[in-house]
Amino acid sequence: MRDIDDRVFHFEQGEALLKKVMESAAIGMMVVGAAGHAIYANRALEAMLGYPSGGCLGATAKSMLFEDDLQPVMLRFGQLMRGEIADFRLECRIRHSDGQPLWTDASATLLRSDVTGRPLYAVVQLVNIERQKRAEEALAYNERRWASALESAGQGVWDFDTRSDSMYYSNTWRKLRGFEPDEEINDSTDSWLARVHPDDRERLATAARNQGKGVEGFSTLEYRERRRDGQYIWILSRGGPIERDENGEVIRAVGTDTDISSLKRIEEQLAAEKERLRVTLQSIGESVVSIDADGSVSFINATAAQMTGWDPDDAVGRPLHEIFLPVHESSGLPLDLPLAACLSHGEVTRLDEAACLVCRSGEHRDIRAVLSPIRTPDGSILGAVLVFQDVTSSRALQKQLAHSATHDMLTGMPNRLAFEHALITVAEQARIEIRNHALCFLDLDRFKPVNDTAGHAAGDELLRRVAEVIRSTGRRHDFAGRIGGDEFALILSDCPLPAAQRIAQRLVDAIAAIDFEWDGRHYRIGASVGITAIQARSVPVAELMSQADSACYAAKANGRGRVAVYDAAATRIVADLVQPSR
Repeated sequence: MRDIDDRVFHFEQGEALLKKVMESAAIGMMVVGAAGHAIYANRALEAMLGYPSGGCLGATAKSMLFEDDLQPVMLRFGQLMRGEIADFRLECRIRHSDGQPLWTDASATLLRSDVTGRPLYAVVQLVNIERQKRAEEALAYNERRWASALESAGQGVWDFDTRSDSMYYSNTWRKLRGFEPDEEINDSTDSWLARVHPDDRERLATAARNQGKGVEGFSTLEYRERRRDGQYIWILSRGGPIERDENGEVIRAVGTDTDISSLKRIEEQLAAEKERLRVTLQSIGESVVSIDADGSVSFINATAAQMTGWDPDDAVGRPLHEIFLPVHESSGLPLDLPLAACLSHGEVTRLDEAACLVCRSGEHRDIRAVLSPIRTPDGSILGAVLVFQDVTSSRALQKQLAHSATHDMLTGMPNRLAFEHALITVAEQARIEIRNHALCFLDLDRFKPVNDTAGHAAGDELLRRVAEVIRSTGRRHDFAGRIGGDEFALILSDCPLPAAQRIAQRLVDAIAAIDFEWDGRHYRIGASVGITAIQARSVPVAELMSQADSACYAAKANGRGRVAVYDAAATRIVADLVQPSR
């Protein structure tokens, strides 16, 4: 069940069994919020008070209790909700729907949040003791009528007289425990305690003495007692002194016992279901953080605690933004997580791409997160839940795959596909913005003998060296890629042809200066470069690549180690050959 305030109480979908159990209980049960309003009442209570379904909702102690009983009940309820006591039990008169008083035995138990520890609400159990009360009032006039009334109400009566050291047990008292009506019962304290459950025995020995003496707070006792058939039942014992001597010593004590085993089973089922829900949240692989209506953390499971670096005891009660800080993976700027909008309007927020969590240790982890409202069946928002996953490994793999699709694995340079995409963008830019760029096609000279004599490992290492030279020789904003085995290409942005020729010549000279040594042997290679202009009226990209390739072929045909420029205006393949530097 969820943390609630004075709203109409609803069961979650997964708590259907619990709802069925409480609705089927023979004892009247209600849930009272911190402000004293009834937010849930079961069928037994509505039937007991003569109300239609839902008729008890919103009722207060003032509207339900008779004036003489209001003050003691509200005093105990205030102590309960302040956490000064964990429960209380007393007898009070409840107003029936027809306006008549109905005596009940009321017990209230405080339930706290298992996360924050703050009082949430009180579960009140009301047992109709009208018959018992009537019988108690008639006891002074007719003891037989009194006993008969109690038994008809299912109350087992005990009566202890210290003057005769005798104990009276009614038929119902005997029936509860499986004794025959005329069976002789050993009424010694030791014999009785021998039937009490071992876990309750020590506590009850002291409590029963206090009950018999009329000590405040011991008028009602709960314990387990073994029946004749060996089964244990839960007993609710109410009683105390009714006669004292002139010295104030108790000479007679009377009480009633009720079998509350069914109520205890309900309590156990409620506790078990709550524990199953807690264990489920703790054991799932996703990180889960629950936020209350004030925006503070009310629950954090083990996975979330480990991932954020926050101990659950430290995290609970803190604002969400203190333990969960998402940032953009590249800029490091905080990402917006609109908790207020979620709590007020029910907005759902997802953080899927480029989101990182800054852990308490300062470590960054890639995450995927969803912030969703927690609603009651009628749509009211009780709080929010944040579910997030660590996707560091999967996101790194995605980045690696994306990089592999567009980059040459040997040199790390953009591959042919990525280079052609860049060329398309630059050509379109030149057309729209009337800018002049240059395309260079570079082919290595004398590279094949290195592969043939030194092996492919040597060839691969030499290609990596060439890639380093290209990257270091070109300008910072130029785009270079490997488009074939020993072929490279460059896009020189905002670079007229004369400047492009000078850059290309520096590349040719730098590659020619490489002194490559492998297994004690030295190798020298060269490079030939073909250049074509990228202008506003340039031909399609495929034709640009063909022009640069043709210019490069011409450079090779004219002695290698040269730079050739394609001259489209002169309708010639190559207009100029640049002599290699000396």
